Amino acid sequence: MTEENPRHDVGAVPPPPSRLPTSALPVVTADPERTATSPADTIAGMPQADDSATKPSAANRLSAKLPGVSLTGITTAISDTARPLARRIRRQGPKRLGMAAGVLVVLGFLVWWAVASFAGSAQPSADSSSPTPATSSASASAPASRGALPLEGVSPLDFQLRDCFKDFDPNAEQSTIVDCSTGHSAQLVAVERYAAGDSYPGRDALKQKARDACKDAPLTDKAGDYALSYKLAYPSSSSWNKGDRRVDCYAVTDGGNVIMESLLP
Repeated sequence: MTEENPRHDVGAVPPPPSRLPTSALPVVTADPERTATSPADTIAGMPQADDSATKPSAANRLSAKLPGVSLTGITTAISDTARPLARRIRRQGPKRLGMAAGVLVVLGFLVWWAVASFAGSAQPSADSSSPTPATSSASASAPASRGALPLEGVSPLDFQLRDCFKDFDPNAEQSTIVDCSTGHSAQLVAVERYAAGDSYPGRDALKQKARDACKDAPLTDKAGDYALSYKLAYPSSSSWNKGDRRVDCYAVTDGGNVIMESLLP
């Protein structure tokens, strides 16, 4: 038994730490008269002070005991003190440069990661632009879950292949979708679609396409356990003009919600 239902209207590397310019270091000019004589030799030739006497300051000692010491000698002493400091400053340069290089490496990695992430996120959108098939057969795979069942108030144009319906009314504008392992009275067993650019084929052609879909529906052997009939649904001329292109076939029982399993493999 078959019934039909035409649908109605529904940055740059930071410079290394400023190095002390060479011109900023004291320039020591050798004293020709003292090139072979060190301050220690001069002190060795001088009489030593009595340790029991009150010790004068370093400056007084230098003036009193080393009358031959000139400004050049003092400059030499300062230079000897400054050289280790200058070497220390130079040693800090490579460390700072190493830190700067490390920062650049980290920044380069972050830029690479950002570019790779952007390229990966752009790929799905390109894939989604590929055209979808104009038709789908009854043997299509099960649709992705739309949420926890049961789902109430679902429009016929939102039905999916394999959906099972409780208290199914083919003329209702909305239906309740339930798990096929629970009691239901109908199941959508075949769906066919016309291409969006097709012109309206007429009622007879639509009806025949729906009948062919029901005939080709791969029902399981369990379908023989129920008194089933087919109900057809296809676009009306007005719903076609609104974009309706699907033709549906339902396996239905008039005995109420007695089907306890899916009728499709």
